[in-house]
Amino acid sequence: MELSSEDALRLNVLLANKPDAIRIHESTMTLYALTDKGEMQVQLTPDCNDDRYLKRVREMLSGHVLGSPGGYPVYLQRWTRMGQMREDNLDQLLLLGEPEAVVAVSCAAGLTDELARRAWWAMDDADNARRMLANEAVRSGDMGPVLADYLVEHLPFESEPDVQMTTVAFVLQPGLISDEAKQDLWKRSRRKNSYLVGFLESCPNDLPGQGDASDLYRRFVEHFDNDDNAVVVQLKKLLSPQGQAFLHTAEAVLAKPSTQEIVTRSIDIIARYFAPLRPEGVEDLTLEQLTGELESYPDEQQSLFAKLTEFDDRTAGWLTSMRLLSGLGYGVLRPMLRDSTAIGSLMRRKVEPVLNPVKEHLKQLRVED
Repeated sequence: MELSSEDALRLNVLLANKPDAIRIHESTMTLYALTDKGEMQVQLTPDCNDDRYLKRVREMLSGHVLGSPGGYPVYLQRWTRMGQMREDNLDQLLLLGEPEAVVAVSCAAGLTDELARRAWWAMDDADNARRMLANEAVRSGDMGPVLADYLVEHLPFESEPDVQMTTVAFVLQPGLISDEAKQDLWKRSRRKNSYLVGFLESCPNDLPGQGDASDLYRRFVEHFDNDDNAVVVQLKKLLSPQGQAFLHTAEAVLAKPSTQEIVTRSIDIIARYFAPLRPEGVEDLTLEQLTGELESYPDEQQSLFAKLTEFDDRTAGWLTSMRLLSGLGYGVLRPMLRDSTAIGSLMRRKVEPVLNPVKEHLKQLRVED
């Protein structure tokens, strides 16, 4: 079956102008093309069922662009959404008028800032924005701030905590949003723990709401000014206003987590923050195993412990807390994940045996002058 003669002529003229991207508004049966001279549009005149006619239109586009009248193989959805797409025809996929082809482009490893501009014109969707911001070329290009601003504006309409965490973490990457927008997100995070997780993940060393440097921190910096030991450097970081802000924020997140995703993501972030205390990497240890491990830890670091304890007798406790927090992972959470996938009060009862010790160790690391 062919297109109406009028549509066939107009579409051939449009394609002869070599557009950058094509999108189709199915509700109005209108085809739009992005060109160097602006937008062009074709009002389709179907002579049969709209869905059937749109299939013909897409087959015609595919035949012209790819030499294949079969259209975009949407059955490859999972494959293309994982970024496994050839990079030599990404621009052609944006001429098919097929939403799934646009998604494939947004996921592709070879996505460029220019292709992101075209893909965004073809399908301005929050999921696509997040996919494209995962690409360094897009984040550092002109489209990075455009996509981030859209996601910030759209954030109040996102209801899933996991999506909220991911969105906040993406938009907080350097150079994407203004300081005013960042402060506004921080204010909103007082009512949204998921937003706080995004802050912890994206800017753990540059959180808003930092206090003044403590006297202890100033003395520590002066005393260990030339010490490049990884543990000392980590402790210096922790005692700084930035480190103390991290502790306060992590405690706030774990005080009332509403979903398992918030718990699991926060645990991973905390472990990464204290990673220098565990150069061998995180193992799949339970909380009991991590606690038992601390009994032998001081013996392995006697000289360091002696030096730090001479400076302040609290440091032994700080190092053991840091060591335990550096080992948090799936093994700690396995009992909770096995017993319940519920949220709310039931989940909190299940997770309290895990979170209470974690929160206690975070609290011990806070400095109160």
